Amino acid sequence: MEFIYSENELRKIANEIIHNSKSKILAFYAPMGAGKTTLIKALVKELGGKDNVSSPTFGLVNEYENLNGELLGYHFDFYRLENENEAMDMGLEDYLNTKGWVFMEWPEKIPNLVPIDAQIIKIEILSEKSRKLTLLNNL
Repeated sequence: MEFIYSENELRKIANEIIHNSKSKILAFYAPMGAGKTTLIKALVKELGGKDNVSSPTFGLVNEYENLNGELLGYHFDFYRLENENEAMDMGLEDYLNTKGWVFMEWPEKIPNLVPIDAQIIKIEILSEKSRKLTLLNNL
């Protein structure tokens, strides 16, 4: 499934992902500057999140809650990881076994740890203002 969108269509794209995803674990494959964090921000908002979304680049993981204070999900940024052991050391497996949503930026840094049932989301930069998003079953 493919979508071409611009920033003013993020809400629509977020809803398409929510309604068409085969999993609550979303793995975002995209180059730097493609808008992964911006899209995750829209997803958290559409899912009823109350938190401000930012990239967890330095902390590696952010936790988000819904308006009732319940767990909505976790947002990972694996860009700075040196190896998969670092993800295991931070307890990735425990996070993946929760009922919340899991948003993974730079999953290519942990190829053997991305769950087989994760929804693969590929984002390509078409121009400064447009992106192509593809929902894949696997890479």
